[in-house]
This record gives sequence, structure tokens and C-alpha cells, in this order.
Amino acid sequence: MGVIELNSFAEGRFHAPTDGPVDIASAVTGDVIARASSRGLDFRAMASYARDVGGPALRRLTFHDRALMLKALAQYLNERKEALYALSLQTGATRPDSMIDIDGGIGTLFVMSSKGRREMPNADLYVDGGPEVLARDGAFVGQHVYTARQGVAIHINAFNFPVWGMLEKLAPALIAGMPVIVKPATATAYLAEAAFRMMIESELLPAGSVQLIVGSTGDLLDHVTCQDVVSFTGSAETAETLQVRPAIIANATRFIAERDSLNASILGPDADAASPEFDLFVREVAKEMTVKAGQKCTAIRRAIVPRDRLPAVADALAARLGSLQVGDPALETTRMGALAGQDQRRDVYDKVAHLEKECERLFGDPDAFDVVGADARAGAFVPPMLFHCADPHRAVDVHAIEPFGPVSTLMPYDGIDDAIALANKGGGSLVASVFTHDPDAARAFVMGSAAYHGRLLFADRTCGKQSTGHGSPMPHLVHGGPGRAGGGEELGGVRGILHYMQRTALQGSPAMLSSITKSWQSGAPELGEGLHPFRCTFQDLEIGHTLHTAEREITLADIEHFAEFTGDTFYAHMDEAAAAANPFFPGRVAHGYLILSFAAGLFVDPAPGPVLANYGLDSLRFLKPVSPGDRVKVRLTAKEKNRRNDEYGEVRWDVEVTNQDGDAVARYELLTMNAMAA
Repeated sequence: MGVIELNSFAEGRFHAPTDGPVDIASAVTGDVIARASSRGLDFRAMASYARDVGGPALRRLTFHDRALMLKALAQYLNERKEALYALSLQTGATRPDSMIDIDGGIGTLFVMSSKGRREMPNADLYVDGGPEVLARDGAFVGQHVYTARQGVAIHINAFNFPVWGMLEKLAPALIAGMPVIVKPATATAYLAEAAFRMMIESELLPAGSVQLIVGSTGDLLDHVTCQDVVSFTGSAETAETLQVRPAIIANATRFIAERDSLNASILGPDADAASPEFDLFVREVAKEMTVKAGQKCTAIRRAIVPRDRLPAVADALAARLGSLQVGDPALETTRMGALAGQDQRRDVYDKVAHLEKECERLFGDPDAFDVVGADARAGAFVPPMLFHCADPHRAVDVHAIEPFGPVSTLMPYDGIDDAIALANKGGGSLVASVFTHDPDAARAFVMGSAAYHGRLLFADRTCGKQSTGHGSPMPHLVHGGPGRAGGGEELGGVRGILHYMQRTALQGSPAMLSSITKSWQSGAPELGEGLHPFRCTFQDLEIGHTLHTAEREITLADIEHFAEFTGDTFYAHMDEAAAAANPFFPGRVAHGYLILSFAAGLFVDPAPGPVLANYGLDSLRFLKPVSPGDRVKVRLTAKEKNRRNDEYGEVRWDVEVTNQDGDAVARYELLTMNAMAA
């Protein structure tokens, strides 16, 4: 392949590198394959373009619009990913490695798109929780909401996952309505630039919503404001340098860091050499040492095992690592490729030299190892290296220095408390895993160690085959960790989206806040008198449209018939003396589900109409017993509407069932699908 001139994308157009581009070498051959430079870019103008053009364009869309945009983008990239696979080989990645990066990134777009549509409204404002009543008469209330921040998200990504690292940050930011400037690590920027170029060619994203810097960020971070977000992935040293930039401090700019960490994996005290957990542990440690040549921020750096099992673990790991072929990632037989470049190899060897002062090397000789199909010195190849730290409590570097490559250290423990203490000595990590089939041991690790780790994986014979593994952050769950790991969180479904939004407490009357949030609150006006709300199409139904039903008396015969018909003969409904002895009941009471059934009978309009289906209840509470002879009635109010497609939308109804004294006996939210007008 020829030398690729990498382009930045700023203010709506691609910019070729000007003077002094940096050479980027293949991790496999050492040949120059790309050149990059960001000289000549106006970083202040890029930030302004994002805020003034991209931000308004995104905020004109709803959460669902943005989520569907990501789905279409994922489909577009998925159809063209083979070109990315071919380029990924030059990063030293094997085909399975590239799947984690490329397919993982595309998959994250799909997942975040789905969660954005299922868990967020088809609106431009996100309501956080229920209202807070601030006055006795309910005339003054509070409500928390999230709105899109009116700045730019600056994403500074690491070299190890040039596609996934970019897409996993883009997805929540764009759904939140925030434009993004992407800065990939230069060493593998050719792969990130290729994926980014596809995104621009798709014409699916609004103008100004994404920009790309290939090379240095220059003075970009000097122009951040209180509305911007900086999200960084990489080393602790670089994160600390960025986080104290004067503009970031002065403006309290939101800074999200996902830093490398000394993640741990623990073999449980119950897992002997004959157990499935032992085999799972050995397999996972070896995999995390060698996938992406160990260049994962979630890789297992410290393998903590019961003292009496350490020799068996060491032998099993050495055998597995010894069968592994290191070489040209294009070969199907290669199981571990190269590091990302010569700088990375030098850094790994430097860190290994520190470990060797405290540890014994059990496997892997950097001066004598086989590489198949490539030149070990021309490429950035290193062997997998396994160390043993005999006294991990006295050691310092093994808990503080991370060789970012195929390196892991075995260390013994004596009892669960000792294992927890060793895991926590890393000072905070992205993930720890525990291989145990003992629930008590698992809970002990949670209570003793969860505060030090962003994610805990418990692997055993039950979930071992289905588990995504120690080193795989999932878009459904938060990705980050305390302390050394940076103290931030990414992903986590809607949680990740909210990082790019501002939470604000609103105060006012129920009517005012209902109008602002488009979510009806108790005390706001009730609309639509005289017209049954079930006769309204989705478009015609107004928030606040309310039906007050007639009363219905609940008799003892109703209760006994319901019990016989359903089989629910719980004593509180059938035995007067036993029910009266219960402190919650005055005697025999109606079934809660009888109340719901009668409530539905009171408010349902039976004729065919716009209501297509009832698909659930939320927040159901039974508030007061209903005795034989009580009369109940229902208030049904249209609370929220969410358009789903051109045929129907979701309606959330606020339902309150009261008795003859006006006391609420049940309260819940009903969900229906309502047809659009023809």
C-alpha cells in the first residue's frame, strides 16, 4: 500500500496536512504507511463552528431522531467494514482483534440507538424522576430535567481502539444533542480517519455535528467554555496534564477521564485445579494478555490466586501461552499480532524492567522469541510475558506501573480479605473479575472491593460460556472507574448520554411545569371534558385530557367470585377473622387486581377506535384497602405522548382510583399504543 495523506475535517470540509507532517509506521513491517499533521487548522473556529452550526442542527432533532440517525450510520458502516479490516492489519491487530474494535464500535452504535429510542422520550427534553411537592396545597412543585449542553464535546482517544474508541464516545454525545470534535491518537489515526471519512460520505449527520483533528490539538483546549465536555482516554499522566489546563479549571469544563488501570482478576478460594472456574480463570488471563497484544485498558495486569494454587496456575498459563503463535496478523494461524508501534514496544520494555526488580519472570523472553511471517525487529512484536510477585504486599511497582502490552503478574493471597486488599492496592481500576462458584465469596468481594472498581465480573460454570469476559466493556453498562482509572464513567446506556446534558431543577406551578416538560402533573389543568380520551387519535389527544368515571360498588360477592375465578384465595380476601387480625386490614378486603380490573371496566371505551393495545402498567401502588360496600371511581389523565412511527404512538396515562371518601386506593401509570390519524 502507498503512503496515505491523512486529512482532518474542519468547518465542513477536509483539510490535507500542510508543512511538517508526522510519519506513521506500520506496526507489522515498520514501513511508513501514513502522514498526518493538524498544522494550519483554526481550532477556535472549529469549536465555534461546532457550537454555532452543529449544536443547533442537532438540538432541532428529538432523542429518537438522533438515535435513528445512529442506527442508519451503523448500518452504513457495517456494509463497508471490510475496508476497515484490511487497514486494521497495519495496527498489528488480528482479525479477532479487529472485530472487537470495528464490529464492537458499530455494535455500540446499534445498542445506544436502541436504548435511546426505548428509554428516552421522542422529545428534546428529558424528565428526571417525578415531581417534588414543595407546598402543602400542591400549588408549588419542583421537577428535575436534562437539556442538551450548548457547547462542543472534545473526544481525545487512545491508539488501541481507533474505531470503537471513537464510536463509543460519539454515540451518547450525538444522542444528547452535542456536536463532537474527534481527536484520534496519531499512531493509528489512519484507521480512525478511514472510518470517519465513511461517516461523512454517508451524509447522515447534520453539518457541524462531527469534526476530526488528525495530529495535535494545538490550542483547542484554551478555547473551552462552561458548556463544553472534554472526554479523554489514555494514560494517567496525560489525563492529569489536560485536566489542569487553565481554561478547563476556570470554566469548570466537564472532564471525563477513562485512564489505564492495573486491573485485577482473582481466582476464588473455592476454585481448585479440578473446578471449571480454574479453567475459566486460566483461559481468561491468557486471553486478556494476548488479545490486541495486551493493549487494552481493561486487560488483566494482576492475577491474584490462592497461595497453594499458584504453581498449578503458573504451569497452566505457561502451557497456554506457549502454544500461541505470534506473527503477521494477516495469517489465519496467528493468535497475537504486534504492538501499535516501536514507541509502544520501547515503553513496554521499560516498564518490564521496573517489574523485574520486584518480580520473577516465569514466561516470555524478549530477546528470544519466534515471530511467524514477519521481522520481529522491524515490526513492533513482543512476546507474552508472565511474572510472579512473591511478596505483593511489600511490592510497589507491580501495583503502580503498567506495561501496556502482553504482560501480567501472578501474586498469591491468603484468604478472601487478603485477596481484596491486593485487588484494592491498584488504587482504583476499570474492572476486576472474580472466578468463583461461592455466592458468599462473591458478596464478600463486592462489599470489600466494589468501591475500588468500575465493574466487577463474576464468572463461574453457570455463565462462563455466555460471559462477554473480563475485558469487554458493554454499552449497556458504565465504563470507567475510581482513582487511578480516572474517576469517570462512559457508556451505561442513558447514563452515558446524560454526561453530555445539564440537569436543572425547575420550580413553579404544576400547570407551568406540565407545559414545559410536556408531562402532566397532579394539580395541572384537566382538559377534554365531555369527550372520552380513547376516542382521540394520537395527534388529537392533548396532554392533560382527563376522564372522571362513575362509581362502582365492590360487594362481598364480587370478592368471592374473583377469588373462585382466579384461584387467589389469600386469607385477607376470604377469612374475616384472619384478615381482621392483620394490622393492615379492617377485615376482608378486595383483591388489588380486582380493583384494577374494575377500574379498567370503568374507564375503557369498548368500541373500536384509536387505542390499539394496552401493553403495561408502571409504578403501581395499592394505597388503602377496599372493603365490601366501598365505592370506587377513576380519574384517567393523558400524562405523556411519544410518537413511535407513522402508524402509532405511545401514550402514558396517569390513573388514580379513589373511594367514596375521596381517598386514593390505587395509583399507577397505564401504557397504551394509539393510532395516528389517517
